[in-house]
Amino acid sequence: MPYNLIAHGARPVALAVSLALAAPALTQENAPERSTSRVIEAVVVTAQRVEQNLQDVPVAVSAFSEDTLRVNRMNSMIDIAQRTPSFTATEVNPGEPNLAIRGIGTEGINSNAGGDASVVLFVDGVYIGRGGAAPLDLYDLERVEVLRGPQGTLFGKNVVGGAVSLTSRKPAFDDEFIEVIGTFGNYDRTELLGRFNAAFSPTFAVSGAISTRQRDGYTTNVTTGNRVDDEKSAGGRIAFRYQPDELWDILFAVDRVDQDQRGQPRDNVCDASFNGGVHCVGVDPDPRRVNAFDDGYLRREVTGLTATIERALNFGTLTSVTAYRTADYAHADAFFSNPINPPTQIESFNENIEDTKQLSQELRISFDALESRLSGVAGLYYLFENIERNEILVQTFPAPAATGIGSFPQDVDSRSYAIFGQLNYDVTPQLTLSAGARMTWEEKEADLAGILVEGPGLPPPLSVPFAVSADKSWDAFTPRFAATYRLTDSAMMYASAARGFKSGGFQGTAGTGASAATPYDPEFAWSYEVGTKTQWLDDSLRLNVAAFQIDYEDLQVSQLVPLCCVVIGNAATAEIRGIEIEALYRPLAGLDINANYSWLDAEFDSFATGATADHTGNTLPRAPRHKLNAGVQYEWPVGALGTLMARVDWTRQSRIYFEASNTPLEVQEDYDLIDARLALRSTDERWELALWGKNLDDELIKTHIVAFAPFRQQLNTYQPPRTYGLTLAYRR
Repeated sequence: MPYNLIAHGARPVALAVSLALAAPALTQENAPERSTSRVIEAVVVTAQRVEQNLQDVPVAVSAFSEDTLRVNRMNSMIDIAQRTPSFTATEVNPGEPNLAIRGIGTEGINSNAGGDASVVLFVDGVYIGRGGAAPLDLYDLERVEVLRGPQGTLFGKNVVGGAVSLTSRKPAFDDEFIEVIGTFGNYDRTELLGRFNAAFSPTFAVSGAISTRQRDGYTTNVTTGNRVDDEKSAGGRIAFRYQPDELWDILFAVDRVDQDQRGQPRDNVCDASFNGGVHCVGVDPDPRRVNAFDDGYLRREVTGLTATIERALNFGTLTSVTAYRTADYAHADAFFSNPINPPTQIESFNENIEDTKQLSQELRISFDALESRLSGVAGLYYLFENIERNEILVQTFPAPAATGIGSFPQDVDSRSYAIFGQLNYDVTPQLTLSAGARMTWEEKEADLAGILVEGPGLPPPLSVPFAVSADKSWDAFTPRFAATYRLTDSAMMYASAARGFKSGGFQGTAGTGASAATPYDPEFAWSYEVGTKTQWLDDSLRLNVAAFQIDYEDLQVSQLVPLCCVVIGNAATAEIRGIEIEALYRPLAGLDINANYSWLDAEFDSFATGATADHTGNTLPRAPRHKLNAGVQYEWPVGALGTLMARVDWTRQSRIYFEASNTPLEVQEDYDLIDARLALRSTDERWELALWGKNLDDELIKTHIVAFAPFRQQLNTYQPPRTYGLTLAYRR
């Protein structure tokens, strides 16, 4: 561990580690609903590309089981982040989430076909490169794992901040069921989920699910009279599993998402005390009422095909994962609406149309030898991705300035090749040493243009039209070293050092051809971590702790150039230190108490943006200093009716900034969230009736801010207000 982790006054780090007997990064895994003992069940994760007990993995990972997802009504990345240390999830719109782990995320990447995210989503081991291409409706999962910190060795490209791994439910050979779940709630919410599993023989089984969601919008567009930011989506998944003998396990899955709903116009928050409040004329002070001239829209069609083949060997397992995914994604939003002298308005309108295709192939082998003292994994990886995107910016000003429209077509081909491996050797029964590395080669070819469709208007959305072609190649070596020491059968400690990187790229909405043709470089990070994973009191208490320091170089930072575009560049270095604590306690059968806490110190070591601006010392965007989540769940029998379960969750998050400048216009202050659930399940577990509520104190929480500093205005989107509903489930 580097000297700076302690020398910088990180006294809480040292204290937490020593108190927990040196425990690793924590996992919040709530126990299944029907607990019959005080023993906390083991959690199986694949954080190192093989199945392991969570408490044996020297990685900071939070895991959420199928029961946890259902009981907590965790249906989105925002729900997952709410219950995970050092993890925040916001969104420009519901189809393109912005994820940040330990202060590292990506803003502006969604407008850029030539760039990549810092926190990557994996679905059944398949890399999902674009936010709009992700199946974000979490309805048929076995578990979710959030891996915190760089994962560049085993997970690969762009996992410089962390990874969110979704594992779908597999067909089972020993279970047959049909399950129907219906939900009704406020805002005319209706949801229907159907799931099944069928075993046609001891060697062939099929499982699947169909989900539909619909609700009215939380916000009214006063101009059109419509409810906006509504929800209307449908999705489905079917999987076929074949095991001809004990050596082979073949799985083929198809998933599909269709989404068609109105857009999410920004709330205009203006300072009426500035300049006599002239620019605030006609602005509705109600944050759930906007006055955009157009509602906008969000449409997505996402399809995925995945084939996973496993072959048992004498010394391990050979695994092949082949995937092909497509996504047709488009959205349009009123970015800025300012009704000066209504009905004449100042408007900025943003429309994006994106078509993504990706093909990936991973071949890996896991093995053990020397009477299991030596184990490891090695593999090859290939990814091809084509992204065609057109971003259209419309700026309308009162006559005589009129309208300016700029179009930015982008066509980018990306290829990535990698070889990777990791070895674990038991030096003694207590001490295990691990070493691994990944070598990655990448290339991108981009055709980029800027077209003045109409205008120029005032100000012009594009100064000089351009059309350029460019290409660039990069390579990266990302090793990892770790040592694990088992103190007892129920306690271990670890230390690790790992390097991660994120690919370079090209500007998506550049102001000039020269800027578009000039690539920005990859960013790199070294992460140093110590931790413990422990269980106490006859396995009724789980306590995991991690302390870390991450050093970033050539950090890719996106900045909004007022009245122009989003520009990405290697503008900064950063140092991040923190602690993460996760605990689960079962003091008696049926009662579970879970809590997690993170302390984060994430600052720019250097970030000079020009002659007059210097963000050195500022806090990284979406990096809360403190975050706390706690929950209590209790279930008890109620005679012939069955079992009653009650659960309450509380989350508190300290302020975050949405921009590196850290101005008051770009901040979400501290907030609290309270969720609750009350459910009655029958004795035979065939049906369940649940009453639930989320954000019960109706906090107004910003998920995105664009600051318009000249007039002291914010353009905001928000998390859902107070929601509640009734869910009925039947299974046979």
